[in-house]
Amino acid sequence: MTAILVLAKAPEPGRVKTRLCPPLCPEQAAELAAAALLDTITAAATVPGARPVVVLTGLLHRAARGTELAAALREVAVLPQRGDGLGERIAAAHCDAAALFPGHPTLQIGMDTPQLDAARLAAAAAALARPGVDAVLGPAVDGGWWGLGLRRPADAALVAAVPTSRADTGERTGTALRSAGLTVSLLPELSDVDTATDALAVAAAAPGTRFAAAVTGLPPGLLARGSSAGPAERRPA
Repeated sequence: MTAILVLAKAPEPGRVKTRLCPPLCPEQAAELAAAALLDTITAAATVPGARPVVVLTGLLHRAARGTELAAALREVAVLPQRGDGLGERIAAAHCDAAALFPGHPTLQIGMDTPQLDAARLAAAAAALARPGVDAVLGPAVDGGWWGLGLRRPADAALVAAVPTSRADTGERTGTALRSAGLTVSLLPELSDVDTATDALAVAAAAPGTRFAAAVTGLPPGLLARGSSAGPAERRPA
């Protein structure tokens, strides 16, 4: 059994997917984030033998699709995020999930890869269960990572100090694990959703998801206009 951790932020307008604004307004960006989170919870909850745990921050009553999300969260374990920075929150999430499900490995994902389905998550959990594997790491196209699995959840402390949101975050994370003597197996590379270009690509790759439906429901050409913007025209996250 693997505890699948979804590190998530309540999709409050103005606090999620800010790199999508413009071309989207904060409410539209929050709708996409909510759809992605719902897809991710569904995928984690349907992995055979797994235990989904949503590690959440933010105010759900202010979130897009708040009622729908509240219903989905009633079906899974929910823990609060704790820690000052993202690295500390990652380490704490693994630690808290281990306390909830002692003796079991942890596999952490975010809410930015709605193309993940139960089969892909099951494959990641199976990779972590192979003899001699201490950790699995799923690299992201932007240089970060989308998934981190640990046979011993306490090893998440090894990556607490790794700088996040950088083009070399994935590489640094792998180095931190290997430097401590862990054997790391790489998972397939995926694109997470940060920009308009990402949103279009992920929606095309996962046409049956809530996320794809939310993208389709936007005004025609809106995301395409954002995907053609130069780097100087895009807002930082």
